[in-house]
Amino acid sequence: MKPSLLLYIHGFNSSPLSHKANVMREYCEKHRPDIKVLVPQLPCFPEMAANHLLEIVSKHKDDYRIGLIGSSLGGYMSMWLNHQFGFKAVVVNPAVKPYELFVNYLGEQFNPYTNENYLLESKHIDELLAIDTPQIQRPQDFWLLQQTEDEVLDFNQAVEKFTGSLQTVEQGGDHSFVGFERYPSQIIKFLEL
Repeated sequence: MKPSLLLYIHGFNSSPLSHKANVMREYCEKHRPDIKVLVPQLPCFPEMAANHLLEIVSKHKDDYRIGLIGSSLGGYMSMWLNHQFGFKAVVVNPAVKPYELFVNYLGEQFNPYTNENYLLESKHIDELLAIDTPQIQRPQDFWLLQQTEDEVLDFNQAVEKFTGSLQTVEQGGDHSFVGFERYPSQIIKFLEL
């Protein structure tokens, strides 16, 4: 059997230093050191981020069983990778229609993790649309972890998008997903790593 690889895909203006990424990294180091954990720093722009993820997958897919965790915009990217490769994914407060939200973010942006200043333009909305997954082919490949008080995204969009998937919808919380520390072992089990 192939060894396991966990690919954590962070969200918009985030980084490998995000809390949830650290929780998963530390859990695997302590309890599942056999799992290779990758948390890449993704480029700010959607097409570049997608290409970076494709490079990682191409490098590892023949040698590893790959499972995904996608947070926010990373959840959107996880749907796209699942559509192409069939990887199972846990999506945490995922962005379902980020191309609608990006309209509010056009212009100067700053990533507080990387201290990077950059410019979001309308062409980046087109790049998001290019990797949209209008229909999830295999809902059973996904586990939705969603909190209802997400201040960034409408949680109802995710609940609807992942109809037929395993769903854990918690009242309260926020976009960071409060209490994520409760889930690493169940996530690894769901991803079959």
